[in-house]
Amino acid sequence: MAQSPSRDSQMDGTWVTLAHPGSHRQAESLPDRVRRVEADLNDINTFYSISISPARHERLQRFYADEARSLLRLDFDALGQQGKVDFILLRKYLQRNTLQLRAEQDGFVHLKPLLPFGDIIITLCEKRERVEPMDAERTAQQLDDINTMVGRVQRDVEQDKIKMGKTNAFKASNIIDELRGHLAEFFAFYASYDPSFDYWATVPYRTADGALGRLVPLIQTRLAGVRPGGAGDIIGEPIGREALLRELEAEVVAYSPEELVRIARDQFSWSEGQMRRASRELGYGDDWKRAMDQDVKTSSVPPGEQPGLVLELAREGARFVGEHDLVTVPEVAETYRATMMSAQQQQTAPFFLGGPSILIAYPTAGMAHQLKTMVMRGNNRYFARATAFHELIPGHRLQLFMLERHRNYRRLFTTPFFVEGWATYWELLFWQRGDFFVSPRDRIGHLFWRMHRCARILLTVGFHLGQTTPQECIDFLVESVNHERHTAEAEVRRWLSGQYGPLYQMAYMVGALQLLALRSEAVDSGRWTEKQFNDQVLTLGAIPNELVRALVLDKELEPDYKASWKFYKL
Repeated sequence: MAQSPSRDSQMDGTWVTLAHPGSHRQAESLPDRVRRVEADLNDINTFYSISISPARHERLQRFYADEARSLLRLDFDALGQQGKVDFILLRKYLQRNTLQLRAEQDGFVHLKPLLPFGDIIITLCEKRERVEPMDAERTAQQLDDINTMVGRVQRDVEQDKIKMGKTNAFKASNIIDELRGHLAEFFAFYASYDPSFDYWATVPYRTADGALGRLVPLIQTRLAGVRPGGAGDIIGEPIGREALLRELEAEVVAYSPEELVRIARDQFSWSEGQMRRASRELGYGDDWKRAMDQDVKTSSVPPGEQPGLVLELAREGARFVGEHDLVTVPEVAETYRATMMSAQQQQTAPFFLGGPSILIAYPTAGMAHQLKTMVMRGNNRYFARATAFHELIPGHRLQLFMLERHRNYRRLFTTPFFVEGWATYWELLFWQRGDFFVSPRDRIGHLFWRMHRCARILLTVGFHLGQTTPQECIDFLVESVNHERHTAEAEVRRWLSGQYGPLYQMAYMVGALQLLALRSEAVDSGRWTEKQFNDQVLTLGAIPNELVRALVLDKELEPDYKASWKFYKL
């Protein structure tokens, strides 16, 4: 006979009885509840797969509301500390997704001039999803109507009759591409299986599909400013101060955008002072940009040698943490692969990337000579040494390795303030120790990235407040951080293109400062050793750092927890 759970496991939320929506009352632990919410959302999004479908929005809104009501019926005080954190994380996740879904719905209204045929495609595809009876002749007429509507939109775009911002135009082009894919799936479901459908719908479908395929690049080039190969205008969407505040609260960061800018300026100013000091040691006086240009950026290796350099530097970082007993590195964690980035990838990722593997940037044979030179200067030995361990060990590779093995259900709540913060924390910690970045060239390599992280805060906050343009972001990186222009353009394109959330770029430095402050509280006080602290943090999941602090220091928690930790003295 199985033993009943201990009181400790009950208090940790392992066997709390929860009734989830649409089910009989049953035992469901909070970790299992989080796993179920993630699985339920995957199923809902798989079935309701059209991003602009009203049915999808209604179903998701109902799901979030039902889950939130069910969660609030839980006795929060009966939970242990880990359970309380899970409760807070799930509640904030549901609240944030609800707000984002509403904003998404509101945003679609502005795209309608380019999507008059959207409702027809949604209707066809959702009826097919429900396997409702299909009238082939009626379907053929609807497909012909799509072609007619696409033709009108095309003429209006060509004649400049549709006025729309670049960001919305680019969004609309992506939705049209998505709708085209759904329509292709709809056609494949019936084609060759239903003779009546083949007879009536084949030609209208192919005509409509071709028209949609021609409309996408037309919108991108005429309205969004995109050129072939993905180059062209940098497209981004400022979200405004109120949205920034909501995002910061969701990430449990207790600072306003303006306060974060002050932190970034403070760190940037300190870094410039250290740059001048290193420059003087190299004989360039206070002209640190000249020191960087002549003594650091000229240190790139010849073609064919970059992979060896990057792996040599990565292994150096892993050896360093082992020799100084800073964090546990399981042997299996050191099994990672290395690949080279394509020229296309380097348009938005001009330096190497890492995590499960290391992606190495270096000029390709087909690049123009000037571009090759800029890419090579931007991927020099000292810049690489300052961040190789960021990408692998003890940074992202070790982090992701541990996240898969400890409380991996919390991946639903993954935040860049922990993911990027953890990797950047090691950059700051290595500097703080004073025995890793020793030579002036190595210090300049580190400081370049430190200033870059500060610039990410200054520029992305400014952009989202409507105070800074993409071109001004590029110019600042070139003039104030001493980027090569190619790497600056690629970085800004990456920041603002929509593939990252609005707070992602600030998360590097802010998250690192949070973890560094928490380390001071936990280690300098004698509560934890250095290794115990770092090992413990890696077992808690990639969650907001203020909640990491609550677990590490056993802070009091409330069900409607609000950010309050002031980790940086302004």
